[in-house]
Amino acid sequence: MNYVHVGINVTNLEKSLSFYTKLFGKDPVKTKEDYAKFLVEKPGLNFTLNVRDTVQGNQVNHFGFQVKGTQDVLTHKERLQAAGLKIGLEEESTVCCYARQDKFWVEDPDGNEWEFFFSYEDIQEKTEETACCTK
Repeated sequence: MNYVHVGINVTNLEKSLSFYTKLFGKDPVKTKEDYAKFLVEKPGLNFTLNVRDTVQGNQVNHFGFQVKGTQDVLTHKERLQAAGLKIGLEEESTVCCYARQDKFWVEDPDGNEWEFFFSYEDIQEKTEETACCTK
């Protein structure tokens, strides 16, 4: 299944977990001291909470599409390039959000970032490699 991915910034994970657990009617599939992840099958949503010291203005961290495999990442990259979009950062075997991933990024005209990614290994501990989630 493909998921639309939305990551938002929050200042209080406990309060946010309580709200979103109720909103989605299910518990998160992953919870860390500074991060939580919900997978909602319908409408196919991968929704994450990212703790920040302060939050002002727009609370969107980034948007993304989680796909079934690395080949799907490459297919989307080629499709977007063919459509004239500039591909930003490309990452292979990167560790982000407690998972090893292959991904690439694009930005909309207002600077909102979108990622296309495939996660193929769960990472249990936060390390230097997880820095991609520190917007």
